[in-house]
Amino acid sequence: MLKKPKMLQPGDKVATVSLSWGGAGEPSIRWRYDLGVKRLQEVFGLEVVPMPNSLMGSDFVYENPEARAEDLMEAFRDPSIKAIISNIGGSESIRLLPYIDFDVIRENPKIFMGYSDATISHLFCLKAGLSSFYGPAIITEFAENGEMHGYTVGSIKRTLMSSELIGEIQPSPEWTSEMVPWENGYTEEKRKMHPDRGFELLAGSGKVQGHLMGGCIEVLEFAKGTEIWPKQELWDGAILFFETSEDQPHPDLIVYWLRNYAAQGILQKAAGMILAKPKDEKYYEEYKDSILTVLKEYKLESLPVLYNLGFGHTDPKFIVPYGALAEIDCERKAFSIIDNGVEA
Repeated sequence: MLKKPKMLQPGDKVATVSLSWGGAGEPSIRWRYDLGVKRLQEVFGLEVVPMPNSLMGSDFVYENPEARAEDLMEAFRDPSIKAIISNIGGSESIRLLPYIDFDVIRENPKIFMGYSDATISHLFCLKAGLSSFYGPAIITEFAENGEMHGYTVGSIKRTLMSSELIGEIQPSPEWTSEMVPWENGYTEEKRKMHPDRGFELLAGSGKVQGHLMGGCIEVLEFAKGTEIWPKQELWDGAILFFETSEDQPHPDLIVYWLRNYAAQGILQKAAGMILAKPKDEKYYEEYKDSILTVLKEYKLESLPVLYNLGFGHTDPKFIVPYGALAEIDCERKAFSIIDNGVEA
């Protein structure tokens, strides 16, 4: 059982960290970080504190993984800080591993949120026994052009600022992967949205429940065989959640990676699986074929699998709390988090 952190309340202090790419500190896009901070203040009533090394620029951040790790450790140590939010992802936060003190995380439980390469930091939290939150980052979702999407705002308030049961996750009626170039500076120009197809059932029947485990499927590859790879008991009975990054991996890689989960016995012991909409919907159909190929190879065609959920590299998105109890209802093609994300 993972420890749940305390809920966020207006007036609480939130730390921002650059655990992988240091773009938040680049002069050309610093406005993007500042806008994300403004949204945290005005939309959620929170006080924001950048950790000392987080805005030093991409070269410094890349060259100093120990400084990045120290920012994370200090944010956990500081009793005045109630939550930690990643500025953005990247590709090499696995380099923080030698500098992480898991006791610091264990002894100072608080909200940690991010996605993509932040999967590694979620695994740090898992090893320490803490539930964390796969969700929006500062210079992406919080700094959305014009205004934050209401679907994302609602998920943040429902998951992090309320101790009530989270409940059924409705699909957003619209989605986008479009990006207005950040180096052009602030604009009211909104990204083009597309009608969403809703959740798709790829396999399975009935209802299943399990605790949530997963992350960005490419980033999880960094962790296999290391001390932060979750122990088997954390996978047993889980509803697995996987998403793909902006790198848009070839469908063959999805087959290879899922075969590994089967080879470890993880797929066979899972209660079910949910997969996020791929960026730009590239390989939308091909990914489905990849998933079904592996299920057939391992005679797992009865495993409940929902596809096209909004927690990946598309917007808007909902938050996935690690370890929270969730339910897949195959008949209704419905997904619910039948648990609270935070304690009162």
